[in-house]
Amino acid sequence: MQRVAKLSAGVLLYRLAGADVEVLIVHPGGPFWARKDIGAWSVPKGEYADDEDPWAAAQREFAEELGSPPPPGPRIDLDPVRQAGGKVVTAFAVGGDFDPATAVSNTFSIELPKGSGRLVEFPEIDRVAWVSVATARTKLLTGQRPLLDQLMAAPELAGYGEGLADDG
Repeated sequence: MQRVAKLSAGVLLYRLAGADVEVLIVHPGGPFWARKDIGAWSVPKGEYADDEDPWAAAQREFAEELGSPPPPGPRIDLDPVRQAGGKVVTAFAVGGDFDPATAVSNTFSIELPKGSGRLVEFPEIDRVAWVSVATARTKLLTGQRPLLDQLMAAPELAGYGEGLADDG
């Protein structure tokens, strides 16, 4: 029996900061991710059914994870990437701005401690940040880093840099 890959769609929001490009990334909430930083961040994204439009799913997931729809900026369709666990991520780069201080994430519940019957609620996203593309190359999940290559290869961003890496 062949296993079908899970599908996920997201918005890679970008903006120009002088001569460089910055991207908006999110850190997952919950106890598993609490002390992880490098290689733990993601583009705002979520799963969708194979009969659903990926762009519609990406917009819905952005709104669910950040509390408002993505800005209506210019869109760049990026090629899907496959994460280590097999999930296929389709992302759309959108030029625009968003204030991370206004982010309001949806929540999820897990049983803690396991087997206790006690449900604890956590935000799906616990941090939102604008970072340089250079910083995103270390903070993003490894499987999503090729999205940055595609973004920086877009003709509309020709001549713009990746900024400085902040590994802290």
